[in-house]
Order: sequence, then structure tokens, then C-alpha cells
Amino acid sequence: MASHQGPMTLRKIAAELGVSPSTVSRVLATPGRDALRWGSADTVARIRAFAEEHGYSPNPQASSLRTRRSGLIGVLVPRLQDYVLATIYEGIEEAASEAGLSTFVTNSRDIAETQRARTRMMIDRRVDGLIYGDAHLDHRFLDEVHQQGIKFALVSRTAGNYPSATVDDYKGGRLVGHHLAETGRRDVAILAGLEFTSTARDRSGGCLDALGDHGIHVPPERVVYSGFDPAGGRAAMERILAGGPVPDAIFATNDFAAIGAFGVLRDRGIHVPGDVALVGYNDTPLAEGGAVPLTTIRSPMHEMGRCAVGLLLEVLAGREPESVVLEPELIIRSSSMTTSAAGVSH
Repeated sequence: MASHQGPMTLRKIAAELGVSPSTVSRVLATPGRDALRWGSADTVARIRAFAEEHGYSPNPQASSLRTRRSGLIGVLVPRLQDYVLATIYEGIEEAASEAGLSTFVTNSRDIAETQRARTRMMIDRRVDGLIYGDAHLDHRFLDEVHQQGIKFALVSRTAGNYPSATVDDYKGGRLVGHHLAETGRRDVAILAGLEFTSTARDRSGGCLDALGDHGIHVPPERVVYSGFDPAGGRAAMERILAGGPVPDAIFATNDFAAIGAFGVLRDRGIHVPGDVALVGYNDTPLAEGGAVPLTTIRSPMHEMGRCAVGLLLEVLAGREPESVVLEPELIIRSSSMTTSAAGVSH
């Protein structure tokens, strides 16, 4: 084989193998057996082997100029340290990789100004599209992004009519409400989460409606909005206890908020589930392994991330996909059992 001066190029490969540069380009850009559309199995194998032997790699900048695609997806989440969001992102990354795309993620901390700045940073990185895990019910910012022609999908939360991949949070809340009513709870408090999120609205709303079906009214002061993290759960629980008698059931719209609430109850000598039932949401690993195993709603977090990539690919292809709504599942553990079932005595 002839020796080559300078970097290997498509034209050099084509000249060496006696094929056209366009054939070389298409074969190297097409993974797996799909490349057989551009040539025989022997031709495809020869091109790939020669390119690998000579260390040829396509120029991503030149490629993106030709295709006007960077192969990059930007993902915005409130905090990647959150287990739920980290698991969703694993699903995003996995599905994106299977589609030949790369991802990078940044934190907005649910602050509108940060969300705007991070979006601009990602656009400057020439992302093909964005996945927002930090959508707010007030979707004016997303409206602006849409009006700029930027392609995006939502994950975990809904906003407006934009395509989203979520669990059916309203149904999840209803499952909790029915469970609490059926176990005899009548004085229910809800640690609802962040008021500007669909997750807080839908989970708490579903629970309230299901309780109402059983004739149980929850006064407004028993619904406290706070963060989805342990600190938020502690703060909300403190407010509930300061505002009236100890409820006989607490629904926290996030497992981590439930854990924060549990800490306050423990510090006050209030027993779970003997004095108060406690239910969380998402079925994180901490739910099963805590001091009192936590009843919770299992949401398919990893699948949610994968579905978000599928939606974005549809949007990038110029289509208007229907949102994906995944099924929640009630996981009953000892934190919400009745006193007799839990074997707790006073």
C-alpha cells in the first residue's frame, strides 16, 4: 500500500480503494448493516478497515456544517444530584447514544434567570435540540424558546401543550388518596412540593380529589408547598405541626421530602405509622431502606428519560408528537399500615 503524507482524508481513501468519495463518506457515516445501502458487503468492509487502519475519523465540524446538525442534545434539570433527575438523565443518555447522539446536562436550580442563561449557553454550543426537566407551569419562557424556532421536549413535568414524557402524576396522587382513605385515615396533610410545577399540582390534586370521593375534606392550610428535598419536607412538616393538631396521614409528593418530614416527626416523638401514616412519591432506593420502609408511588424514571429522547427526535423530524404518559404504581410498605397491621401499640 502506498504511504500517505499528511492526514488521511475521504478523497485519499476513495483513491486508494477505487471508489467515489461520496461512497466513503456515506459508509463511514452509517452504522451497522445500514451502510450496505451504499455498497456491497465487501466494499463496506474494505472502507471501514482501511479507515480504521489509517486512523481516519470524520471532521465533526465539517460534518455539522454539511448536515447543519451537531449531534448534540442539551438537557436542563433543576439539580442533577437529585436521584430522580439523575435516573431520568441516565435514560436520556442511553437512548440518545443509541440514536448516535451525545448529551450534556446543566443545572438550572429551578431559577428562571439561570434557566434562561443555561438555555442560551446550550444554543451557543449548537445543540440540535433541548430536553427540559425544569419546566414551570407558567410557560412563558418555553413560549419564547418555541418562537425562536428551537426544538425541545419536556421530561418529568408538563407545561402548556409542549410534548412531554411524564408519569401520570394525577393518577399517582389518586392512588395515594384512595389508599389513605381505605386504611381509615381522615385528617390528611399534603407536603405538595414546589407550587410552580405540574408534579406538585397533579400529585396533590389527584390525592385531594380521591379523598373527596371518600367524603374527606382537606382544608387549604393542610396543603403546604415547599421544596421536593429533605429540607423542604422538614420545613413543610414544621408548618403543618405549628398550624394545628398532628394529622393522621401525610402525603409528601417526593420521597426525599417524606424523609425530611419523618425526621421532624421522629424528633417530636410522633410515631410512623402508629400516630401518623406517611406516603412518599417516586420509589427511590431510600424509600425501601429507611428506618420505616416507605409507602410510595413507583414512577418509571429511566423509561421517562428514554421517552423524552424519542419525543425530541420526532420534533427534530418536523413532527408534532403526542405526549407520553407512563403508569404509576402504588407500593405499600409499613409506613402507611394501620396500627393493628403494623403491630404498633400506644
